[in-house]
Amino acid sequence: MRTKFRDRTEAGQLLAGPLRRFAGRDDVLVLGLPRGGVPVAYPVAEALRAPLDVFVVRKLGVPMHRELAMGAIATGGVLVRNEEVLRELRISQADFDGVVADEAAELRRREQAYRGHNAAPELRGRVVILVDDGIATGCTMLAAIEAVKRQQPAAVIVAVPAAAEQTCARLKPQSAELVVLIVAEDFQAVGQWYEDFSQTTDAEVACLLQQARSFCP
Repeated sequence: MRTKFRDRTEAGQLLAGPLRRFAGRDDVLVLGLPRGGVPVAYPVAEALRAPLDVFVVRKLGVPMHRELAMGAIATGGVLVRNEEVLRELRISQADFDGVVADEAAELRRREQAYRGHNAAPELRGRVVILVDDGIATGCTMLAAIEAVKRQQPAAVIVAVPAAAEQTCARLKPQSAELVVLIVAEDFQAVGQWYEDFSQTTDAEVACLLQQARSFCP
């Protein structure tokens, strides 16, 4: 059994395997969650000969401990709260709202940086494959699923190289299908499943999106 991926590209190449039944269909759209999900989504879209785009989601990190998610926001005004974390750490509404405002501004900036003046893709009636480099708490992916569902796709497929076992149980009822290569009970962070977990830059995301236009001109 695989225990680590060399990098996000290899993870995406391997993730494409169980998704090949969607290859060549004109109703399939691959959406990478930036930034780290895009280099995973790129080889998936390439293998399926499907268009690639981004779906911007921002984790709402706990103040002074930003890696811990107390919620997430996504394109379309969707907000997901992690009530367990909010309750346990006694996060005030003012602190929560402050983080939401900061991340909403960053969400808008990233949409502009990645897509420019190009319109977001039409999701209605399409099979949408949401791809990230891994799922820990699941807040960002839950926000993405909810936001995509509001646009009435035919189906939402969640595909990631690695995910926490407990989180998979939360996500399964929310999507048509959940594809995960490594499901781990002891899941500390997404980076533990990669030998190279270098930060993906905005420029790299934009470059991959540009290159992906050759799949479906």
